[in-house]
Amino acid sequence: MPQGAADTRAADRHRAPGGTERAGNTPPAPVPPLARAALDRDAPTRMDPERLAAALAEPAARFLLLSGERCPVFAGGERPRLAWLSAAALADLAERAGLAPAGEPVYLGRIEPGAEGAPGSGGAASPAAPCFAVFLGREAHELAPEAVPGAAWAAARELGADLDAIDAGAAVTALALARWHEAARFSPATGAETTVHHGGWMRRDVATGQEIFPRTDPAVIVLIHDGDRVLLGSNALWPSDRFSLLAGFVEAGESLESTVEREVFEESGLRVANIRYRSSQPWPFPRSLMLGFEAEPAPGVDPEALVADPEEIAELRWFTRAELLSEELPIILPGRTSIARSLLDDWLARGRQ
Repeated sequence: MPQGAADTRAADRHRAPGGTERAGNTPPAPVPPLARAALDRDAPTRMDPERLAAALAEPAARFLLLSGERCPVFAGGERPRLAWLSAAALADLAERAGLAPAGEPVYLGRIEPGAEGAPGSGGAASPAAPCFAVFLGREAHELAPEAVPGAAWAAARELGADLDAIDAGAAVTALALARWHEAARFSPATGAETTVHHGGWMRRDVATGQEIFPRTDPAVIVLIHDGDRVLLGSNALWPSDRFSLLAGFVEAGESLESTVEREVFEESGLRVANIRYRSSQPWPFPRSLMLGFEAEPAPGVDPEALVADPEEIAELRWFTRAELLSEELPIILPGRTSIARSLLDDWLARGRQ
């Protein structure tokens, strides 16, 4: 299935002159927006109840609100910033807006020494400030749209490319954990309730004591190119002018390369070769890890003999670099937060070489 984030029109893209791929000389891929990491996850603290309690009580501790997929964000300045709250501001919010957290704060970690953009009041805090996520109800952003003065609720998948590395990493981690907690309230083995441990990074079956950890589902996403052309597909559930790369989940007992071959053939009828890993990015909508690859039509295969999967793909088309860089092309490409867009932009930029 083609994958993407918030829609972006073809005119909103990085410009690069057309060119031809240089085989065997592919530079490293850029880091996708949501793959940037500047938080020290500080596992020893989350594993130790005393250290965790001490971190929660630190004056420098900061808290990030999450309602569904939305966090409060300050839009002013050079780039948007997450609205991190102090413990006092969090308590005031609960009293003023009546927003009750769903459980204890989840420990995200600490800012690595020397990192820029550390969260705090007005954007300034100790580089070692402990950071927590506070999960609210999914409707909290509607019940209290102005919960944080000067901030507006916004979704990470819409702003991820504009946030700094600290905010992007914190938001995607908080969102992944929130979705997991929603789905793991009961044990999949016994149906018994589960309780939260390790600062929100583990749940325990109250009946058996079994430990349950956050789950991530791996999926591949593939940029298929044929010289100066790239293959894009339109999902059957999308508007007809929205296109992206082909993607699909890894099945049990399957390697990543086998998944690439199978998914591409199932969705396009195309056999591919020269499969190369490029980069990866968490995609917690709800809990995927997108593994980005490139591939080419296998030798002897007619790239025009495409057979779209009628259940998933409405249309398959080859696009040249010149077409994708043209403002005249009236299609929707993946949003800048997605790894699909990162892979596409990287391929377009390599046309300069």
